[in-house]
Amino acid sequence: MSQGVDLESLDTSQVATFREFLTNFNRVSELCFRACVWDFTARTVKDQEDRCTSHCVEKFLKANQRVSQRFQEAQLASNEALAAQYQQGK
Repeated sequence: MSQGVDLESLDTSQVATFREFLTNFNRVSELCFRACVWDFTARTVKDQEDRCTSHCVEKFLKANQRVSQRFQEAQLASNEALAAQYQQGK
């Protein structure tokens, strides 16, 4: 029996999260491959290409984390402003 993910047993938020993960994975794979892989004449990946790919993925992940943190901060500030507005309206 296959050990694949049974999408029917997942709720819609889990499916959306999984799709987002796959989209990001594909995006970073494409981006870093195009930026870092230059030589198709050898069977192995050159050290320079390997280092470039590692740096590319690390930079993408750090940028993604930073954007997520800023978004959370903005959401928190927005929620606090709404709560303050609600308290003033009472």
